[in-house]
Amino acid sequence: MKTKNVQYHILGLCLTLILGSCNPQNPSPGKSGANSIEKVNYAALVNTTIGSEGKGVSKTELQFEAGFTFPGAMYPFGMVQFTPTFFVPDQGFVVNQLSGAGCPNMGNFPTLPLSGVLESSPGDMRGLNPSDTIKKAVAGYYRTALNSGVVAELTVTERTGMARFNYPEGDKKGTVVIGSGINANKMNRAQITITGPDSCEGYADGGSFCGAATGYTVYFVAEFDQKAVISGTWEKEKLHEGSTSAAGAHSGAYFTFDVSSGKPVQYKFGISYVSLENARENLHTENPGFDFDKTKSETTQAWNSYLSKIEVFGGTHDQRTQFYTHLYHALGHPSVFNDVNGEYVGSDHKIHKAEGYTYYTALSNWDTYRSQTQLIALLAPEVTSDIITSHLKFAERCGGGLPRWVLADFATGIMQGDPSAALIANAYAFGARDFDSKKALEIMRKGAEVPGIKTQDIITRPFLEQYLNKGYIYDHMGASIALEYTSSDFAIGQFALQTFGDKALYKKYLRRSRNWKKLYNPGTTWLNSRFEDGSWKPRGDDWREATYKNYFWMVPYNLKGLIDTIGGQEIAENRLDSLFVKLNATYYDDWFAAGNEPDFQVPWTYNWTGSPYKTQSIVRKILKESYQNKANGLPGNDDLGAMGAWYVFANLGLYPVIPGVGGFSVNSPVFPEIKVHLGHDKILHITGGADSKSYITSLELNGKDWNNTWISYEDIKNGGELKFNLSEKPDKTWGTTAEPPSFND
Repeated sequence: MKTKNVQYHILGLCLTLILGSCNPQNPSPGKSGANSIEKVNYAALVNTTIGSEGKGVSKTELQFEAGFTFPGAMYPFGMVQFTPTFFVPDQGFVVNQLSGAGCPNMGNFPTLPLSGVLESSPGDMRGLNPSDTIKKAVAGYYRTALNSGVVAELTVTERTGMARFNYPEGDKKGTVVIGSGINANKMNRAQITITGPDSCEGYADGGSFCGAATGYTVYFVAEFDQKAVISGTWEKEKLHEGSTSAAGAHSGAYFTFDVSSGKPVQYKFGISYVSLENARENLHTENPGFDFDKTKSETTQAWNSYLSKIEVFGGTHDQRTQFYTHLYHALGHPSVFNDVNGEYVGSDHKIHKAEGYTYYTALSNWDTYRSQTQLIALLAPEVTSDIITSHLKFAERCGGGLPRWVLADFATGIMQGDPSAALIANAYAFGARDFDSKKALEIMRKGAEVPGIKTQDIITRPFLEQYLNKGYIYDHMGASIALEYTSSDFAIGQFALQTFGDKALYKKYLRRSRNWKKLYNPGTTWLNSRFEDGSWKPRGDDWREATYKNYFWMVPYNLKGLIDTIGGQEIAENRLDSLFVKLNATYYDDWFAAGNEPDFQVPWTYNWTGSPYKTQSIVRKILKESYQNKANGLPGNDDLGAMGAWYVFANLGLYPVIPGVGGFSVNSPVFPEIKVHLGHDKILHITGGADSKSYITSLELNGKDWNNTWISYEDIKNGGELKFNLSEKPDKTWGTTAEPPSFND
């Protein structure tokens, strides 16, 4: 966002870097004031190791209580992630990696500096065992010491990466190995060519992701700032000194340098998913020289311009670190996919050119439609609008349907529901509106109304015919799929109403959203999957990544209707209480899962049961018990910023519960003062938060008493003032006189 405040932040950062006036390891959070010029280095507040390890107690805990993030360097919404991976951290520093995804992915061209000369083939690079000790891991910069004594520093631009390798004093030779025939899983195509004593280039494929083929081709051009004295290649177990080309799995190139002078070896690369020529152009355009510190500084400024869109004041160091780390995770994806010349590979696997927009990929929509899309729409509506345009382009070119989960130019088809329809509606509802809304509605409706519509070879809505004919789905995972469809139906109706005022279409989709009632089993008072003939399946059947107790609450657009159906607020409140007895459920446990998306909105459901003080209490409990400022400090997969955005909203005291509806369910903010820089130069100023006080006793919105647990986007879209008064003791009456929205007819 282009505001004076952001400009001041960047100015302050530059002064800090020049004058050395602040400690980057522990920067001041700044002081509030209308005339203050902030000098906070927000990038240095980020701890990129958060989420990069699991609990490790058992296979189950490793799977469910790990963030799957990485500690290396990335750029806001950037193409390159230069980092060790979560899955094989000792394999080297890769050029691309999804942040928080729960399956091995991408991981192309791992690079590793080694002390001395190379005497045997690195093979798959898993036997090199560098065992690093992280020295610094902040937004856009990573420094680590390997057990060989080599200190590696990494930074990035949007489409390039850069490293500075510092070899131990006394070393005469130092080697850098680059694994072209290595990715996160199975390599099918790879080739590398040494083009000179200080350069190489090549390409490789993407293998697969969570069982889905992702056969993209990534092109790679790399340069060093000095000439190697020895170079060569390897293929599997054979080392070929002097060779200039290698191909296939477990292959790569190496360069050995004279490091006796103590001068570090600098290395940089550019990538493209279009061609070698574009990779070279990306490199020479974004990083033409070998000034590591300048590149790092520019990336720090880029991160500060984004991270300063939310200013928090007060709180502890750990709270500020966690807040800005989670905001950082929320701003890492989707990823720019077009090159500096605008070219990208579309969903038809042909080359297209982005003109007037930026094309994005890495669309983890089953996760991000619940939280991250709303956040980036608020903070970066131009970026979010281009992300929606990218969805529409993807759909148009490969069958007409929206994808659920996109990696590079491939629809992976993983997860369930029709999340992209809800995601588009959420983006619009929260202020990202610079896209073709007419085309969007046509594509959303086609996927929701025409059985068999595909994106590439993936059906947009599997079992749609069952859903349209019966109102439920009796195939595998049918209950959870049907609930996801009802939320998307509601969101499509809202989108039609908000964009075109189409009340008839809104009512049509509102009626479809009531299909959740077809799953209600009065005999058990729970939502239940059905057989084809309408009889009830066992209560535990057909729930994906959760149980019937979690999915029961996935009717966020009609919570009053759901609550009334089971007998009213008291019964619903008691049912919620029984869910929150623990916070760390796996897919199979009948309690709350802080680490998985189906439960994201559930803590705010107390706002619909007449007991909002319990929302305030349980959100604070989750923040304190499920999140920590340490490597294994996440309760589950970050999922490309979905969990990060949840954490940010929970700290603000506002959460976007209802799909397709611009607005927030209220809880108590953590920080004494918060400034949210909304799109179009507007500021939402939130005061009164306190770590030691969880309970709201009063709230003012723009100077008026607000005894309501719901705040509409319309009320704050032009900025405003939210003034909370909090207490250590619950106020059981605040927020109970006005019902939050629920859409039944």
